Amino acid sequence: MLSQEEAFARIRLLRSPNVGPVSYRQLLRRFGNAVAALDALPDLAARSGSYRVADEGRVAGEVAAVRDAGARYLFHDMADYPALLAELDSAPPILTCRGDAALAARPCVAIVGARNASAAAVKLARQFAGDLVDAGFVVVSGLARGIDGAAHQAALAQGAQDGATIGVIASGIDIAYPREHAQLQDAVANQGLLLAEQPPGTEPLARHFPSRNRIIAGLAAGTLIVEAAPKSGSLITARLAGEAGREVMAVPGSPLDPRAQGCNQLIRDGAMLVQSAQDVIELVTGFCGNPRSTFRESAAGYDFANDELGDAPADIAGLLTTAPVSVDELIRQSGESPAAVQLALLELELAGKLVRHAAGRVSLA
Repeated sequence: MLSQEEAFARIRLLRSPNVGPVSYRQLLRRFGNAVAALDALPDLAARSGSYRVADEGRVAGEVAAVRDAGARYLFHDMADYPALLAELDSAPPILTCRGDAALAARPCVAIVGARNASAAAVKLARQFAGDLVDAGFVVVSGLARGIDGAAHQAALAQGAQDGATIGVIASGIDIAYPREHAQLQDAVANQGLLLAEQPPGTEPLARHFPSRNRIIAGLAAGTLIVEAAPKSGSLITARLAGEAGREVMAVPGSPLDPRAQGCNQLIRDGAMLVQSAQDVIELVTGFCGNPRSTFRESAAGYDFANDELGDAPADIAGLLTTAPVSVDELIRQSGESPAAVQLALLELELAGKLVRHAAGRVSLA
């Protein structure tokens, strides 16, 4: 069990400027706990100028808002933190939740797709979701209009008492978006599970949706795209699922319908073609990390040992550009130790000069 002091310090650490999921975990490994990490942050960021950790009063207000919303915090090392999600390097260290967190421990399939979905696709999404719940799966989606909403509604209707569905939102736990889904979001929270990464009171901004999508993909053994246009958010979720080493599935559609072009392209690029819930069940039953889909297979990131954070940073700034490069490649080209490279990346991130990407890649901001 976390002490109240440590739990508060963890929230404050994650809310501090430029601390992301990777740097958060590195700081905990380096200093043993969040209280000590907070004390050390200003010195670590000293090379980039003055640095101030998150304000205590603001974090106290956040904690009160979570409580007022009937929600609670899920920390990355809690027993009920979703195990599949925890496998991601970029897994959120802290989530807020309403509902039954045990649902995430059951086999999950994500269903996502177009917001302006066709009537046929909405009907198909409902059929898939209902059949998957009947087969013992939990349906994960993002509470958006169209395919997402249809999948949640069918899962709630089919799930009877336990409402076997998980909704992941891009806003704070106390904000409903879109507004017309406020009642549906409340039903998901009361009968299933509602998850948010953003602090309460946060409105859903465009930059929050890719972060939300990685959680959807990370929770599930497989992601099913029912209908999607090219360059849609659903394809981002599919790409993130592929990079996480999960099954990527798509329903084919007519070449004459622009809303089907994204799914058809996914299948061409290696996603599994599915036409029924039974196809999905066969692909994800007993999933052990070896997807049959070849869509954007994951690249291994560097796995730092717990004690690998050096006392002196490597000089790697000249090796970085705005194009993502793997941490392994930085270690190889610099000739520096992994510990020194890790510390250099941490300092750059705290200074707001580094962006971390999927599959253990980094770039200049």
